[in-house]
This record gives sequence, C-alpha cells and structure tokens, in this order.
Amino acid sequence: MITMLGIESSCDDTAASVVREIHGGQPLILSNEVIGQNELHQDFGGIVPEIAARAHVEKLDLVTELALENANLTLSDIDAISVTAGPGLIGGVLSGVMFAKGLAAGLSLPLIGVNHLAGHALTPRLTEQLSFPYLMLLISGGHCQFLIVKSAEEFVRLGGTIDDAPGEAFDKVAKVLCLEQPGGPSIERAAKLGDPNTFSLPRPLLERKDCNLSFSGLKTAVIRLKDNIVSEDETLSKVQQQNICASFQQAVSDVLLKKTEFAMASFKQKMGFFPKSFAVAGGVAANSEIRLKLENLCEEKNIIFSAPPIKLCTDNGAMIAWAGIELLKVGKVDNMSLKAKPRWPLDVISPPMLGSGKKGAKA
Repeated sequence: MITMLGIESSCDDTAASVVREIHGGQPLILSNEVIGQNELHQDFGGIVPEIAARAHVEKLDLVTELALENANLTLSDIDAISVTAGPGLIGGVLSGVMFAKGLAAGLSLPLIGVNHLAGHALTPRLTEQLSFPYLMLLISGGHCQFLIVKSAEEFVRLGGTIDDAPGEAFDKVAKVLCLEQPGGPSIERAAKLGDPNTFSLPRPLLERKDCNLSFSGLKTAVIRLKDNIVSEDETLSKVQQQNICASFQQAVSDVLLKKTEFAMASFKQKMGFFPKSFAVAGGVAANSEIRLKLENLCEEKNIIFSAPPIKLCTDNGAMIAWAGIELLKVGKVDNMSLKAKPRWPLDVISPPMLGSGKKGAKA
C-alpha cells in the first residue's frame, strides 16, 4: 500500500491531495483540495505571476492541512510526497517545490518531482486504469499536444500547437468580448445560447495531414470580427457576443476533431496498430462540446474514450499524487537537489516545437 501526498502550484490553483493505492486494487482519492485565485486576478484580465506566487506561499500549508483533514489522516500516515516541479509559472512552481522539500526533509519521506503535463497524461490511469500504451490529447491553457503514453516515464509527442494553446485562445477571446476569466467556462456558457453557424471562422492547418495545430490566427480572426461589428453597429449586442462564442467554440472543436483523426493514424504508423484507448485531459477537456465530439469519433472508430471527471481535468493535486505513485513504483525518487523548472518537455527526444535557448524548450 502506498499513501501519497501530492502538491500542485504551477499556475493559479494551490492544490493538495492524498491518493492511496492498495496493491492490486483501484486507486482511492482520499482527498482533493483546491484553493483558486480567480478573484485575485479578475481585474487584470489574466494571471499575474507575482500575485499567483505570493498566494501560493500563503495557501500551501492551509490546503495541505485541508487535504489531510478530509482524508482523516495525519502526516505520519503519508508514505511519500510528490510535487509539481515544472513546467509552469516559476514563482508558483518554486513555492511548491520548496514547501514539499521542507515536508520531505522534516518527515524523512521520499520526494518525487512530477512533470505537470505527466500528471494530466497519467490521470486516465487513476480514474479508469487505462493500460499502456494509449493516445492522449493534452489540452490546457498553456499546452496542446498529442502524445503516445508508453509508460509513466516515456512519452512520444506526435504533434502539438505551433503558437497559442487552445485555453490561451479561449482566455484571450473572452477578454476581447468582455467576458469573465477564466475564459473557457465563460465562452462555453455563452456559446450554448448562440448559433455556431452565424460567423465563418478559419480552421487553421486542416489542409496539413499532420498532428500540428494553430490557434493564433483563429483568435485574431475573432478580434477582427468583433472590431468590424463594433465599427458598423457601434456596440456588440448580447446575441452577437453569444454567436461569436458559439462560432469560435465550434471552430476549435472542429480543428481538434480532425487533428485527432490524424493522430490516430500517426499512432498506428509508429506503433503498428491503432490505439485501443484515446484519452483527453487538461483544463480545456472540461468543455462539453469538445468532449462530445471526441467521444463520438472514438465510438465510430471503436476506440475506448477516456476523459477524467471535470474536477480532475483542471489543475489538481490528485493527478500529481498519482503520478508520484507511478514513479515511485519504478524507483524514481528525487532528493533535496530537486529544482523548479519553468520549462520541461514530456518528450525529451523529439526536436522542440516551441522555444529554445537558456530556458529550454516549452514543448
């Protein structure tokens, strides 16, 4: 039996969770606590890294106490501590790593540094015990990648965004349309009341039969559309706002759907067989239209579809605790030299898609 405390602080959610695996049994999420920061960043139209880091420092001990209390455990019941060591906003990641180091040192417990993206990618094994290998679409505010998940340590990137992540596009479009942040839920709510066929928006890179995506041009098209409407009508009505949201959301989901088909073919090319399972995770995976379209595609292809519960799509401590259990079982343990990493690609073999230089590749 392994009882793992997982700590997550890579962006604007301070999270802690206790997950237990009993040998041969289904993993149990004993607690999963998240303290968000939406109110702190609301007036700025986006996340302010310095404010986020300060809030993490203030809340890490509190959220950990809540996780232990709701699991009906104490620190003496914990076998190991896992923490997000990157990628993410460096102030938040550093806060979490230093906090976890202090706990591990004080309690003489193993310390496991977890890649935040691996936490998302391994969540289907926590919730549905998917077998390796499986095809994964990781979609969030900062990332968008198609991955072959071969093990808890081995990930093969088939493709990803060459510019903006879809969650970033959702946030920026929401800001332009004067909707609340985070943008994903706001746009989804408005889209439900709109007509997705009102406006014709681009579907970038669909002519390329590969797994790479682009959302920057789509975001710019929405900005220009809004500006044109305002210049002609001098205002943006509620109905127009809803129709823009519906058209934008449909464009994003259409791109993800088509590129997922290409990813399934690419999986077969690399592995010699079609994926038995397809999983989607990350904050954008909480979008109901995107989930439904991907689920329908898997049903057509006779592929198992896996999507975590909504609360496990967004950033959380349970995914970090579970990834820590997976790594601990294969002997991956860190020490007090563990460093916080602003960039940390999952696939360390493939050429980087985004970023390079002193900070390393983003993806």
